[in-house]
Amino acid sequence: MIRVLLAEDHGVVRGALTILLNLTGDIEVVAETDRGDKVVAHALAAAPDVAVLDIEMPGCDGIEATCRLRQAMPSCRVLILTALAQAGLLRRAMDAGASGFLLKDAPTERLAESIRRIAQGERVVDASLALAAMSATVTPLTDREASVLGLVGLGATTGEIAAELHLSAATVRNYISSVLTKTGARNRTDAVRIAMESGWIERPRHG
Repeated sequence: MIRVLLAEDHGVVRGALTILLNLTGDIEVVAETDRGDKVVAHALAAAPDVAVLDIEMPGCDGIEATCRLRQAMPSCRVLILTALAQAGLLRRAMDAGASGFLLKDAPTERLAESIRRIAQGERVVDASLALAAMSATVTPLTDREASVLGLVGLGATTGEIAAELHLSAATVRNYISSVLTKTGARNRTDAVRIAMESGWIERPRHG
């Protein structure tokens, strides 16, 4: 029997997945949570073989939860579910230590089979995501431009970014102008979206 921890913030979805996985005969959901920052505690208490984590959760996202879980319980493998087919998210998930990355609209049979393969030590990646990752371009942003854009994504003003990075406001504006040119974005918000989807900057985290 493969022991599974399921982390999903939508109660109806979590309940349905739990019922369907428990019906497989060889998979048992032994712990559930609706928060990313509760994953480690539940895992330590229930000792799952595989943790199935939604990428979007309160507390912390699935990627951060993966990092914490892999540090606290290396024996527990992680499968991340996402509704977003973004190559950048796939790279971040694998860098965090995930063994699998699957789209949320995949059939339950596909999810169950992915859990089985991951429990056996294999890696499972949605084909469309793997293709996107292989075709993703190398970042055109410098490290400083990526730092500036990351702070923009957190809602920081030009003055706040200047203070955080010890730059002048004029220099920050120049970096933002360069970012807009390189990304082809219409504005700052659009630049953040493009860079996140391309994996050039990490998803902004608010505390």
